Amino acid sequence: MNDLWTISWPNLWAAPAWIAPAAVLAGVSLLLIGWSYHRSPGPRWVRLGAAAAKAAAVVLLALILIEPMRSDVRPVPGANLFVVLADNSQSLQVRDRGEEHTRAEALKELLAHENDWQVRLGQDFDVRRFTFASAVQPVTDFSEMLADGTGSSIALSLENLARRYRGRPNAGVLLLTDGNSTDMTDDSIDWSNLPPIYPVVIGGDESQKDISITRVSVSQTNFEAAPVIVSAEITASGYAGETIVCELLDSVGKRLERQTVRNVEDDRPFALRFQVKPTERGILFYEVRTFAESEEEHFDSPDENPEATLANNRRLVMVDRGGGPYRVLYVSGRPNWEFKFLRRALSEDDEVQLVGLIRIAKREPKFKFRGRDNGNNPLFRGFGSDEEQAEQYDEPVIVRLGTENPEELRDGFPKAADQLFGYHAIVLDDVEADFFTQDQKSLIQQFVSQRGGGLLMLGGQESFLGGGYDRTAIGEMLPVYVGGPSDAPEKAAYRLVLTREGWLEPWVRVRSTEAAETKRLSEMPAFRTLNRISSIKPGATVLARVSVGDGKTLPALVVQRFGKGRSAALLVGDMWRWQLRKKTSAGDDNDDDLQKAWRQMMRWLVADVPRRIEVDVRRRQDDPNQPVELDIKIRDEMYKSLEGANIIVEITTPDAKKVTLTAKPIDEKSGRYAATYLPRTPGGYRADIIATAADGSEIGRRQTGWVSQPAVEEFRTLRPNVALLERIAERTGGEVLRPDELDRFVAELHHREIPVTEPTIDPVWHKWLVFMLVVGLLVGEWGLRRWKGLP
Repeated sequence: MNDLWTISWPNLWAAPAWIAPAAVLAGVSLLLIGWSYHRSPGPRWVRLGAAAAKAAAVVLLALILIEPMRSDVRPVPGANLFVVLADNSQSLQVRDRGEEHTRAEALKELLAHENDWQVRLGQDFDVRRFTFASAVQPVTDFSEMLADGTGSSIALSLENLARRYRGRPNAGVLLLTDGNSTDMTDDSIDWSNLPPIYPVVIGGDESQKDISITRVSVSQTNFEAAPVIVSAEITASGYAGETIVCELLDSVGKRLERQTVRNVEDDRPFALRFQVKPTERGILFYEVRTFAESEEEHFDSPDENPEATLANNRRLVMVDRGGGPYRVLYVSGRPNWEFKFLRRALSEDDEVQLVGLIRIAKREPKFKFRGRDNGNNPLFRGFGSDEEQAEQYDEPVIVRLGTENPEELRDGFPKAADQLFGYHAIVLDDVEADFFTQDQKSLIQQFVSQRGGGLLMLGGQESFLGGGYDRTAIGEMLPVYVGGPSDAPEKAAYRLVLTREGWLEPWVRVRSTEAAETKRLSEMPAFRTLNRISSIKPGATVLARVSVGDGKTLPALVVQRFGKGRSAALLVGDMWRWQLRKKTSAGDDNDDDLQKAWRQMMRWLVADVPRRIEVDVRRRQDDPNQPVELDIKIRDEMYKSLEGANIIVEITTPDAKKVTLTAKPIDEKSGRYAATYLPRTPGGYRADIIATAADGSEIGRRQTGWVSQPAVEEFRTLRPNVALLERIAERTGGEVLRPDELDRFVAELHHREIPVTEPTIDPVWHKWLVFMLVVGLLVGEWGLRRWKGLP
């Protein structure tokens, strides 16, 4: 309100010597007024009203005699900064429902230099004007705003201004925005360094006609039928009761799946899931798009489509299917059915390679008889074998299968880390603990705990307790205690059932629906062999059990984490019965359940095994341009940090251009290297990392990728984020405003806390409003008396 219409209680007296005379004069006058009206005829209320009016006038005149003054403070003109920060992002290009102009046009009109609030603000403050999108830009006025920014970096912009004017008197920041920030995902901003923020909400609260993909995510499972799940969350406004279509497209635009949701509700999110089985390896990109079924023919025509914007109807997602091939080392104490079916299952999997080390004969004791040469194993006599390569009586006969070269596993199970760490997982089946030396047992433990590999023990005759694994380095890693008494009966028919945790693990299930999986379990043949254990280790998870009748169940499949890796125990010893005694019927396409189960189990075993080159891709939120940073971790053959490597990053942009970067070490000992890239073209990016050692030998290659779609994040929601703006105002001591409140706000701004102020003295008795009040009271008293005929 204008100061001319404001009368505050005085706190100073210019003529204090007149206080006593004024009080005496006022007291006498009040007594005379009371005595006079007490004797006057007429209605009581008339006499009281007239007396009160004249008494108030006398009191005011008495106060004027002592010259009341009001002291106050006001901003020193031009001594305080005040920042006007306006949003210049693409989200302001939308038009609110029922409005003729876009938000950007309305904002530009509001920020016109000749507006009263701008003029008044400039009289008291040193006004600094800025626009922001992905970065802050100083401007002299706002006439050139284009609303074409690719982000709304509210947090970074406020922190930038706080640093720019640190140590200077800053009365506040007037933040004009819709509040749809692209960088405020948490409370990481330091609110204590910010001046009061006064957000001005740009945009109406009424929902606009729009369909938006608010979130997409990708999860990869080891479930063979659908290893990739793409989830999308969609919100529609203005389409209540209509049908919304959502489609999943591959990188060339081919539609892979189409889903519809009928009778949608306005502003109520709904989620859809797409299941995909990629046929290619490497970095893959998929697109999720959505539209109203009634507007499908106008989907690619913005001029004919009634939506507020089409920028939020498409989203790209990246899928990394380049982890393989993974190598699994299978060690068995004798040829068996399990290896046969496991090898057959993995022969159809390009991602997993099975290497077999199978003992076909145990070592024999060696005796020396006079006159007889029995130094060589008789199995090899007559085949022309060189004595140096022939198996000895005290050596086992071992067969190698699936090796990459003649030297692999030539000396049996690896004895050094650089040989064993080349595998991703180890499967032990029907082989006793004494098959390994103490050093090899410790090496297997290091393989899991340090290298991060997977270990699976199958339930053969010489596994677990039967193989003497209690109190060994290998037994320490297993998720079960192999020693001690057991509740398992010697002979029984064991039927497999899944636990609650097992139902939640996609790799444990074989069929795609719960009903089909339940039917499969009921039709499975009973198993006859179950390894006896004493109990489950703390922290381990039982995924499957076997029922033995009378409602009693025993663990069948148990898993746990161990160090950087994982271990699993499959206690059933005759899984092959599943395949040999399967029930099939005409038209049944699920007659390879055991093979599918083996493939899924092996994929789970190697899924999270670290590689020598690991890459973490993230956006730098602390940078106004939000570049992509590649954090590259390099390991040596022992999977320890490797320094001194040369890292080349070859980036392929969405328009097929090539960019080559060199990653620099982050520090001297961590084996971490970083490269930064600023995406300028929307779309999917691929990056090939090539690592070489100091001697020029290649360490390895790794491919990664990311998606850059700044417009999608900008238009994720069109309704102003008032909750965020209220939080900013509350944390900084500001106030949320509407555009029509700016004149009032600027007029009252000097009453708020201002850094640099000066005192002011305002004579209350000089105000014409006081004089008019005295005259009004006297005239009112006179008029009331004449109206009622009083003397």
